[in-house]
Amino acid sequence: MQPAESNGLPLDKRLFTHYGDQVELEHAHTLLEQPGKVRLMAFRNRAHMGSFRDALADAPNNGGVPDVGRVRTERSKVGYGINVEQGLAADVGVFARASWNDGASETYAFTEIERSASAGAVIKGAAWHRAEDTLGIAIVRNGLSKAHQEYLAAGGVGAFIGDGRLTYRPESIVEAFYSVPATKHVVVSLDAQHIVNPAYNGDRGPVNVASLRLHASF
Repeated sequence: MQPAESNGLPLDKRLFTHYGDQVELEHAHTLLEQPGKVRLMAFRNRAHMGSFRDALADAPNNGGVPDVGRVRTERSKVGYGINVEQGLAADVGVFARASWNDGASETYAFTEIERSASAGAVIKGAAWHRAEDTLGIAIVRNGLSKAHQEYLAAGGVGAFIGDGRLTYRPESIVEAFYSVPATKHVVVSLDAQHIVNPAYNGDRGPVNVASLRLHASF
């Protein structure tokens, strides 16, 4: 089910009118005696959404400011993704991911990202005599479609981004975490992120974010 409205919590129960379709193919393999997987995914979302191009064309009727909320109609959004995971050694694994969607209409559920590529590695701590610890690092590059960029540059806003004629730049993130088992059932993780052009805003940032996470399982 889709949200009843853009990024809202209530769900639209008209499942044969507004819906999301997903298909995923997975291939497991062994490379140099290490396990790996490749996943391919495609999706289609059907909802009452506003087009960025239509909002731009309608802007003269709204004081020159485009607003996707004024031009909503029945639309579909499609996208694709690929995920690759590969073990390099008993204590080291790497991954790479890329995704794309058509970016023609507003973000209806979750984050405003239409182009994304990421890669990273996870290392267990055996090499420094901390076999139960885990170190991870990743880099991410996110972007928007041309139509979405022009909509924001003209003063349009979305569910999460856009604060008036946004100076668009792709968003880049470097993230690292370190997890330590505090007890038999509790794991503590420290995480740090460095974000350049947060939310695609070339006039702000960079931003550094630190976080602490506790995971308990019984």
